[in-house]
Amino acid sequence: MGLAYTIDSPIKVARFGISSVISIVEDRLIEMMRQHYYPTIGIDYQPIPASEPDYKAKRITDYLNLVNTIVQQQVEKMKSAAFEAGSDIVQYFEMLPDNHVLKQLYQQLMQTTDNAEKEKIASRLRSAIHPGSIDVNIMTKVDREVYKADGTTVENGSEAISSLRGYANSDLRNSSVVFSAGMNPRLYNFLENCDAFDVNEDNDFTKKVIVKVSDYRSALIQGKYLAKKGIWVSEYRIESGLNCGGHAFATEGYLLGPILEEFKTKRQELIDTIFEVYNATLIKKNKKHFLYPPKLKLSVQGGIGTHEEDAFLVNYYNLDSTGWGTPFLLVPEATTVDDDTLKQLSSATEKDLELSHNSPLGVRFHYLKGTSSDKEKAGRIMNGKPGSPCTEKHLAFNTEFTKEPICTASHKYQKLKIAELQSLNLPESQYKKQLKNVLDKECLCVGLSNAASISYEQPFIKTLKAVTICPGPNIANFSKIVSLKTMTDHIYGRTNILTNADRPHMFIAELHLYIDYLKEELENDFQSDNILPRKKYYTSFYNNLLSGIAYYRNLDQVAAEPGRSGFLKALDNALLELNALNYHFEIV
Repeated sequence: MGLAYTIDSPIKVARFGISSVISIVEDRLIEMMRQHYYPTIGIDYQPIPASEPDYKAKRITDYLNLVNTIVQQQVEKMKSAAFEAGSDIVQYFEMLPDNHVLKQLYQQLMQTTDNAEKEKIASRLRSAIHPGSIDVNIMTKVDREVYKADGTTVENGSEAISSLRGYANSDLRNSSVVFSAGMNPRLYNFLENCDAFDVNEDNDFTKKVIVKVSDYRSALIQGKYLAKKGIWVSEYRIESGLNCGGHAFATEGYLLGPILEEFKTKRQELIDTIFEVYNATLIKKNKKHFLYPPKLKLSVQGGIGTHEEDAFLVNYYNLDSTGWGTPFLLVPEATTVDDDTLKQLSSATEKDLELSHNSPLGVRFHYLKGTSSDKEKAGRIMNGKPGSPCTEKHLAFNTEFTKEPICTASHKYQKLKIAELQSLNLPESQYKKQLKNVLDKECLCVGLSNAASISYEQPFIKTLKAVTICPGPNIANFSKIVSLKTMTDHIYGRTNILTNADRPHMFIAELHLYIDYLKEELENDFQSDNILPRKKYYTSFYNNLLSGIAYYRNLDQVAAEPGRSGFLKALDNALLELNALNYHFEIV
């Protein structure tokens, strides 16, 4: 979702029982939000300056405590509100799915005329109100070292570890940290020293760990690694490799359906294997341990667009929950998007979206073209001054030309890299290709933060105002700016806000994203005579896609008629595309 877009989502939605995730890597943004929100509860804002020891962790801790305080106040206020049209307490229960026991009790309240009975039901409903969890995200790859004045590293002071410490020290309860972008051993090792993740007095976890994974093998490896540290993973969040927002981590052609099938069939094996390691570790550490495995949830996200898709995923694969991210960018009551970007987002079509090379991390990145950041980047290139000022340095990892790591989106790096390319006397086509790869890189630290700065008229970086946004491809199917109630109605099948009548099933959309990705990779390697060295990779990728198509063809429950006929036809067309690629590039 990006940095700014959910930075205060819990303040907007948690009181309604909706969980959301705050990205906590950008501490300057967090400090800005502290400055914005303290006055709203009648407390003077006290800055935490960058000169203060461990300032990043302290900013994070204080902001999370502030968010928690605001949410708790909202919930208490809502519990005492009248059940009348337009009130938060009415919205809380009206947004629930129709088959929810509390929704049915609420409807009973609305139909009851007996005052004593009304008060009895209302009391039960008030006591059942609980806020959604306030979760945080740490992208494990964003773990830059922090240095002292003498050039030595700060012990346990890296970006990710400081962020984790800030979260661990917060007063959040029934909350989780979400680790994304793969395993970071240093970060996971630090978890071993955080008693915030230990078993509490209720035989539960006050703070939990969620790991985003792309396949079963990743879940097993990371789960066992953390279990050896005495950390239980409470949820594996399975994410589509390509049909998602933000950074995209493509699998080797493994599609979401077959991946979920493996989790479904091996779920108990996963639990038993990890629990054995986990409990043995707790016993060895003389810590409180379990007789039976703690709860382990499986969830999925990436391109879900309809109630039918959501229900199928939950019911067929026995999932505990689903994640809807990208569509909520069009819900101002849930996310923070500045007005100009919101308008662009609502009118975006497939041609406005790309799986770009814009991220300095060197990982593919979903990107909305034509934003103010895109235009700013083009203007700098046109004026002969490519690259951005690097004020935040969260993505400063490159040491090609400097001893101290710098960011590949920075003006400093791009100037040095372009000079190198010019000195190589490359063929024109190769030079242009490599030059584009350099110039594509964009400052994400500031670009993904500015929406909040603009929306709340708060200073972030005075001279840098451009906005970057990274929706998933699914945004092309949503073109209406809607209320929170309308979005939940769509999710639970009470209304339909899709604007693209020809939208393919989420499995088909992901399949085509993978075919396009494979085609792009093949064409790039064909131009540089690099297909043969990667033959094994391409053969595996191609065969995995074929297996995925065969799996979907036998998945009768995926859609009811007449939708299933269209689903099967789409598979036939995808197979034709794959066969054409194989014929042209001789993959197998």
